[in-house]
Amino acid sequence: MLGKRAGGGEMGPKKKRRLAGPPEPKNALMHLNELKPGTQFTFVSQLGPVHAPVFVMSVEVNGQTFEGRGSSKKLAKLHAAEQALKSFVQFPDASEAHQALGRGFLPSTADFTNDMLGSEVLFNDFENNDGDGQDIQRKLRNLPSQQSNKNPVMVLNEIHRGVKYELVSEVGERNYKIFIMKVTVGAQEFIGSGRSKKLAKYNAALNALKVLHGINHFLLNMVPVNEEQIQGDPQILADHIAQLVFNKFGELTENFSSAYARRKVLAGIVMTTGEEGDPGKVICLATGTKCINGEYLSAEGKAVNDCHAEVICRRLLMRYLYAQLQLHLSLVTAGESILVQRPEGGFEVKDGVRFHLYTSTAPCGDARIFSPHEKESTGRKEPDASENAHSLDSPAGDAGNKPEDNPEGVAGDGDKHPNRRARGLLRTKIESGEGTIPVKVSGTIQTWDGVLQGERLLTMSCSDKITRWNVLGLQGSLLSHFLMPVYLSSIIVGSWYHSEHMVRGVYGRVSHMKFPSPKFRLNKPFLSGISSPECRQAGKTPNFSVNWYIEDDSLEVVNPTTGKTENEDLSRLCKQVMFQNFLSIYGKVSSLSSLGVVDIPR
Repeated sequence: MLGKRAGGGEMGPKKKRRLAGPPEPKNALMHLNELKPGTQFTFVSQLGPVHAPVFVMSVEVNGQTFEGRGSSKKLAKLHAAEQALKSFVQFPDASEAHQALGRGFLPSTADFTNDMLGSEVLFNDFENNDGDGQDIQRKLRNLPSQQSNKNPVMVLNEIHRGVKYELVSEVGERNYKIFIMKVTVGAQEFIGSGRSKKLAKYNAALNALKVLHGINHFLLNMVPVNEEQIQGDPQILADHIAQLVFNKFGELTENFSSAYARRKVLAGIVMTTGEEGDPGKVICLATGTKCINGEYLSAEGKAVNDCHAEVICRRLLMRYLYAQLQLHLSLVTAGESILVQRPEGGFEVKDGVRFHLYTSTAPCGDARIFSPHEKESTGRKEPDASENAHSLDSPAGDAGNKPEDNPEGVAGDGDKHPNRRARGLLRTKIESGEGTIPVKVSGTIQTWDGVLQGERLLTMSCSDKITRWNVLGLQGSLLSHFLMPVYLSSIIVGSWYHSEHMVRGVYGRVSHMKFPSPKFRLNKPFLSGISSPECRQAGKTPNFSVNWYIEDDSLEVVNPTTGKTENEDLSRLCKQVMFQNFLSIYGKVSSLSSLGVVDIPR
């Protein structure tokens, strides 16, 4: 029942009184309408794709026409109004201009008529609900120097209330989507990209904070640079390494719009120095999943035999190490090198410098011999890899049907998995194709004439090659004349990651080995997948491999079938070019081999 008022009428529901809040700040459009009532805006055109349009609006003020662009007509009008205001609102300094437009005081004496200052100082925060510039300055002063518990999105929302995020587009193939997000702060827009909308939003907010306020110290929390941080949250390291490689590949392939952005496998090596604030940098990256056809082998080392992405990355790292040795030819540049000279001769990598390999899928070979639906643990005790490992230099037995052919000694009649007997074996890649098959003990020895006459070319799998690197190092035999072994600190896998099989495939199966020299060791890199695994795309593999390292201006494209560039030129990664790099420093810098410090791996 409704009550009655004192005068006898029925009482209706009480209306809540709205509390008067602070007046909404005016944007450029409002100021222009106040100063020039009746101003009319005209729609000029619409540019860009349908999913990310750019509108152009114009306004005529004082006989001049000004244009503005934005992702909506409203933003385009706002930008046009800003340009119009800048043409006739002139003040001796920014502080006076802010006062005249109701923006508060700023302690600045800069010349406001300067074109470089006009947009950033006067119109930086139009359409912002934060109040005047003093409020923003106060919030900035209250921010700690290190954002240990806050990400860029949280901080940006604290400084600028009401910022808007919008998905601009999705680019890339189905197996590798890149999301592009836009954040609007006042009249300015900032773009960020990432493999998820969340990460793209993070990067957009970070870009806004960098440009508007010079805040970029979030990178300190993104990159673990010591063992404690890696052990504390290893997923941070894995995701960050992957993102660095993705971003660099996008940059090199024109935001994935280039024809060379197509790929099945992407790999890259990231270097961290251990220095405070170092976010890491991509040293090299490559794509590819195929090997040379036997008929194109070159006795002069003029062809690249293996164009699998991980293998190409290792050769690119060797180029980088040669370049670092070149720096020691001059006393002026020696201090810039990541290598330091040892008192007893030769060089080694500086303390704290680490190399992290990212590969978008588990390396071909033993590390990938499992069902994608297989659980992380089978519920039974896995055989010890050390009991059933094979020598790096001699081929293992074939994966036959007889129990005695099983190298891992897999027991139990109930274990019927078809791949069990193939595990732990050395495997070779399929010539001019994809996939691997076990090496046969009874197989004939590979000869040059045999390959040229049509025998299948034997190229060891990426799992086997990574296993070799984890004992002998990444530097190879020629660089071992100068360098102590260089090992991977971590291996990050984008898809098909299985911890048990990765451990066995990249170092576990050789843990019983006797090393060729006390200077070598069994390296056990940190292994991890990423939080958003890639989806492998079915379809034809691109018939090219691209490579890049940090001193290259552009990508090099190699035909994996011939091992040469698309123009039939020598690749910068072929053996002949690498040998020329060796000769350029041989006898000019301190050597290990001349002193008998280490045996040279072959």
